[in-house]
Amino acid sequence: MDAIWLTPIYPSPLADYGYDVSDYTAIDPIYGNMDDFEELLYECHQRGLKVILDMVLNHTSSEHAWFKESRSSRDNPKRDFYIWRDGRAPGKPPNHWLSVMEGSAWTLDEGTGQYYYRAFLPEQPDINWRNPEARRAMLDACRFWLDKGVDGFRLDVVNYLHEDEQLRDNPRKIGIRPYEMQKHVYDRCQPEDHDVVRELRSILDEYPGAMMVGETYTDDPAEAAAYLGDGTDELHLAFNFDFAMTKWSAGRFQRSVGRWEELIPEAGWPAYFLSNHDMPRHVNRLGRIGDKGVRARVAAVMLLTLRGTPFLYYGEEIGMPSSSVPRKRLRDPVGIRFWPLPVGRDCARTPMQWNSGAYAGFSRVEPWLPVDKSYKKVNVETQIREQNSLLGFYRRLLRLRKEKPALQVGKYRALPGSDMGMFAYFREGEEDRIAVLLNFTNRPFTLNGKAARIEGGPWRILLSTYPGKEGGFLPDGIILDPGEAIIMEEIKELEK
Repeated sequence: MDAIWLTPIYPSPLADYGYDVSDYTAIDPIYGNMDDFEELLYECHQRGLKVILDMVLNHTSSEHAWFKESRSSRDNPKRDFYIWRDGRAPGKPPNHWLSVMEGSAWTLDEGTGQYYYRAFLPEQPDINWRNPEARRAMLDACRFWLDKGVDGFRLDVVNYLHEDEQLRDNPRKIGIRPYEMQKHVYDRCQPEDHDVVRELRSILDEYPGAMMVGETYTDDPAEAAAYLGDGTDELHLAFNFDFAMTKWSAGRFQRSVGRWEELIPEAGWPAYFLSNHDMPRHVNRLGRIGDKGVRARVAAVMLLTLRGTPFLYYGEEIGMPSSSVPRKRLRDPVGIRFWPLPVGRDCARTPMQWNSGAYAGFSRVEPWLPVDKSYKKVNVETQIREQNSLLGFYRRLLRLRKEKPALQVGKYRALPGSDMGMFAYFREGEEDRIAVLLNFTNRPFTLNGKAARIEGGPWRILLSTYPGKEGGFLPDGIILDPGEAIIMEEIKELEK
């Protein structure tokens, strides 16, 4: 089933692109109103599309009514909705925890003389999930949207919901950024997170077909996989950040996939992505000058043929690049703070490039981020007309995925050879078997100078990044062309 994931559409002061929510049960007027959303939901469902909302459970906006009450006095009933503490000494925060956005994770409120905890921006105070009333209010917000008919949630930083109750300092370690100079053993991935996720899973189970995928950002894939529980009681899916951050190497990708397959529970299901709104687009990150288009196709085949649920970021299907946004047009607080270091997220959030017209067909007025200069050639309208465009390739690939049961639900089994430049694997269903071969090198791929032999067969080519090969049989072996990705189907009985 296809679905669209909407990043936050709730009312927000937009200190962080809507991830600072001021009302969880309304629509921000800049996007429309509730009637507009309900129409969108209806039209998507009419077309067989599910709708997933971004749910920000870790923190609210500092402009949320709860936080305004909470900071009004120490004895306000909403005070314990957030995490307030005295400093460990005059002018010193309660501990050494650092914000993901850098600097102390504590902000002093002059009015009440206490610090509040915020893992991200000062405008994003963390919810106290140990407070039963706050917990109930957040879960009620989820029920509100499920009752509207949404099909589930992408849970923002779900592994940050709890912090160590004793506020113990994190151990130090070697890193580049200050945040990376701590081992985050006390300010994320706490055991109590799993209680919340299990409760939320029980709520979603009341709505047939509803699902949730977690942003479990951590440098330890095992911690991320733990949020899947036993595969039936916590997250339906957890993003594999290790895979998304892997450098261009057949062996590295095979090892990342293999480790994830080992870590997730037997009843679990993988989820993969290569680009999102928080990192440079993979066409830039994985590609090099002269071969970005070749690598983009190999990456597409890999993403859409691995066992699991693939997530595509808008523009990925046309090869939209990361953009160089001028300093005066930056909107991302991270990019603004650390300019000229290229760590901001605006580069991946520029407007979708629909055509070569004004503002790339995205808007009739100037959008809040500039359109990337590539839009004259890299756009949907142009690629629809081009026979061998990247968009056309994605469409053929997606069509093939829908036609072949093995590509949807088949088992994954890696083939040897990835350390030599080829990532190859089987997808094995009950009635069909698919072989996927990905040449990560810029040279023809052979094994010891001979054609690579694949067990079983004979094999028929279903799709190749080299046009004209589809439909041919490979009963004896195969030599992959430079940067070629190929999908083959085992033919048990040759047609006479």
